[in-house]
Amino acid sequence: MEAKGKRRKDNRRDQILDAAANCFSRAGYEGTSVRDISTAAGILPGSMYYHFASKEELLGAVHDEGLRRIKSKVTSAIARESDPWSRLEAACTAHLEALHAAKEYGSVIATEFPHRHSKKLRERMIAERNGYEDIFRELIDALPLRPGISRKYLRLAVIGAMAWSLVWYSPGKDGVDEIAKQIVNLFRAAKDG
Repeated sequence: MEAKGKRRKDNRRDQILDAAANCFSRAGYEGTSVRDISTAAGILPGSMYYHFASKEELLGAVHDEGLRRIKSKVTSAIARESDPWSRLEAACTAHLEALHAAKEYGSVIATEFPHRHSKKLRERMIAERNGYEDIFRELIDALPLRPGISRKYLRLAVIGAMAWSLVWYSPGKDGVDEIAKQIVNLFRAAKDG
């Protein structure tokens, strides 16, 4: 029997999140029905509503979980580095590793644009993304760059390059650590000019 106030880990919820991430990444939010998700999760459609009030709430949970996984890996990786360029490279490597370890979640983060959803979900997605991007904002603010280099556009370009890897990356060629190193080296040129 469970102790009062303690909730055991809900594997069914995780199962639904994984199924939804897979469905959303394949068919998009609009192209995915609750029935698709429940079938993929191996549950009855009505059972999903025990865990999530709506399909949109489920999308928000998938988005949050994907960012949580990436953020956790990135935060851990940068804690081991002190040099600003090494910290950025470690963050990029960790981001790419997490992104490609759970491609379905990464795909949802990269393709489900907030403006397509309700105001409530849009604000939630934007707040989560901004919170994550703050890590890269701080990393890039610490870099020794030439005057006149836009740190904002450098941050957006780095994050965009990593997101686009979901389309072009092929396992078995360059590893994510090499890709991260090369992305950072491209932008490192902004330091030397």
